[in-house]
Amino acid sequence: MEGPQFSSLAESNLYRSWGCAVIGMTAMPEAKLAREAELPYALVAMVTDYDCWHPDHDHVTVDQVVKVLSANADNSRRLVMRLAPKLGPERTPSPLGIERVLDTACITSAAKRDPAMLAKLDAVAGRVLKA
Repeated sequence: MEGPQFSSLAESNLYRSWGCAVIGMTAMPEAKLAREAELPYALVAMVTDYDCWHPDHDHVTVDQVVKVLSANADNSRRLVMRLAPKLGPERTPSPLGIERVLDTACITSAAKRDPAMLAKLDAVAGRVLKA
């Protein structure tokens, strides 16, 4: 969901009807942008609260979320400190072909592409836009 905001009961029930178990505000648009930049993307979700649908819990308050969010920040830092040294300088190609998703994503002919826009997109799509 687009945040920052809490879900209404109706929204939460809609997400649950779709089979969602976690509602988050931090995976979009990052996941989509990473895909467009041909970058692998993994999300570490740190839960801050039960949503409003949970029958055994009161409504979520900002104070509750901030308290858990602070603890999650510490957990996130520890995770990055443990994980970063395990990442090597070389990237293993994705079995899903993430490194080549833009090969078939651009349909505007090269003659119709705006040079100013091409310059802006060079860092993330230059490989396919220079063709």
